[in-house]
Amino acid sequence: MPLLLAMALCSQPAPATAPASPPDRPTVIVVVGAPGDEEYGGEFRRWAGLWRSAAEKGSAAFVLIGEGPDGNPSDKDRLRAALAERASGNEPLWLVLIGHGTFDGREAKLNLRGPDATDGELLEWLRPVKRPVAILDCTAASGPFLGKLSGPNRIVATATRSGDEQNYARFGQYLAESIGDPGSDLDKDGQVSLLESFLVASRRTAEFYRSKSRLATEHPLIDDNGDRLGTPADFFRGVHAVKRAKDNAQPDGPRAHQLHLIPSDRERRLSPDQRKLRDDLELKVAALRSRKEKLTDAEYFAQLEALMIELARIYGSKPADAAGR
Repeated sequence: MPLLLAMALCSQPAPATAPASPPDRPTVIVVVGAPGDEEYGGEFRRWAGLWRSAAEKGSAAFVLIGEGPDGNPSDKDRLRAALAERASGNEPLWLVLIGHGTFDGREAKLNLRGPDATDGELLEWLRPVKRPVAILDCTAASGPFLGKLSGPNRIVATATRSGDEQNYARFGQYLAESIGDPGSDLDKDGQVSLLESFLVASRRTAEFYRSKSRLATEHPLIDDNGDRLGTPADFFRGVHAVKRAKDNAQPDGPRAHQLHLIPSDRERRLSPDQRKLRDDLELKVAALRSRKEKLTDAEYFAQLEALMIELARIYGSKPADAAGR
């Protein structure tokens, strides 16, 4: 955001803040489902490896489910336990689902070794989790997971827009490749946000089908405002949604643009308190933009200036202790 970056250079003094305790780490849980065919298994392992690499670069804790010995406990039980063990904290929990999925008209399933996990079960397992959560379902027939799991303090991205798109989904490949790729930094702020990764992956998915002259069988969606609707990549120009749904629903994207698995040096220097205040202010800027047509120019720019000054104070303050980030 050029305007924000320009204001960030402002050297106005920032209000004093109390020393913050060392923050906890983000957590990435990658679940690799039953491959069915070794050709798929090799691809799924490669995608999981890319997520591991990105987590390590971002100093995030990494948990892999679905590889190694298959038995007791089952992968389903391991997933439930992993979520329960990591329910607390302030840093985001990233849950990445890789593999195949199905939908029978009533419930969607992630195909695991042993018992499968349903969208309803995952909803129950996530209820105790109070930290920010990003659920990235890269499987076929994943659309129903968005409607089921959407909610406050959650970001949900799916490879398909419905449970009827049941062919092998390639979105997971492009998402895994883009999350740690500096070339996916669309706004050139030195880091790749979850939104940017989603947009790049969605467009690469669409390009695959165009280049092969094939009918697209997956249409990724992202939801970060809890309205259970989801927004496709073609609603965005840059990192901002410029199209509106027919029912005038609020666009998604601003919150997803605040999550970075591999933060820039500038991002790492912010304390947890500074980052929270910055995120709150940026969401207010996004909300103000969505109301621009209802305001006079004078009203809009006066409110925008006030928010930008507060953002500049955060970025103009002395670097904070970011140990553990």
